[in-house]
Amino acid sequence: QLQLEESGGGLVQPGGSLSVSCTPSGSGYSLEFYAIGWFRQAPGKEREGVSCISSSGGTTNYADSVKGRFTISRDNAKNMVYLQMNDLKPEDTAVYYCAAGGSSWLPCVPSEFHNWGQGTQVTVSS
Repeated sequence: QLQLEESGGGLVQPGGSLSVSCTPSGSGYSLEFYAIGWFRQAPGKEREGVSCISSSGGTTNYADSVKGRFTISRDNAKNMVYLQMNDLKPEDTAVYYCAAGGSSWLPCVPSEFHNWGQGTQVTVSS
């Protein structure tokens, strides 16, 4: 079964930038036919959609809270999906998860995605 692995989280000061990446955790899997989403969960809060990208990369969407600051992209040749986060704010602090959905495009909500990574912590603090 496809499982994903995130990398690139860490501690950053407000206004700083960070990039997180997502790739299959095992060999033999390709992400190119899957919509991929980035989701986050802060302590005491529900998991929420941050940004999603279609299998081709031609369609993306973003939560209102990150529009203009975050950019999702993918490189199917490298089997990678990225989330570039700029102008980070303390309220962006959360565990960030990537997930794959069984279709080329899906609504960017957690219930539509079924193959998840373990998450990577992003902390924005001075």
